[in-house]
Amino acid sequence: MKHFIKFIGIGGISTLLQFALLALLVESKLVPAVTASALSYFLSSIFNYMANYRFTFTSNSSHRQTLPKFAVTVCLGLTVSTLLFAVFFKVFGNYMLAQFLATGITVCLNFLAHKLWIYKGH
Repeated sequence: MKHFIKFIGIGGISTLLQFALLALLVESKLVPAVTASALSYFLSSIFNYMANYRFTFTSNSSHRQTLPKFAVTVCLGLTVSTLLFAVFFKVFGNYMLAQFLATGITVCLNFLAHKLWIYKGH
């Protein structure tokens, strides 16, 4: 339970970063909304990895062991989140609502991947 609470806290900060980047990219019209969602997910995942490595799971595994697993997890999460975002954006037409719904669905998937695979045993 301790890991889950820390994971949610770090995830919350990461999500705020993702939403801020999403808003910046969409509102400045730098990229289309779906691309902005994917890019903001990817960029916030860098913070997420470092914070979870250090604080949530206090991993003593090398980055050589954990980073490839995390990269696979990010690719899976990025794919799921982006596809869900595209569907919700098409249905609702609001990029923040679409991201909120897509994020909510991927949180449990990400936690399980971190806990059971990336940082297993920590």
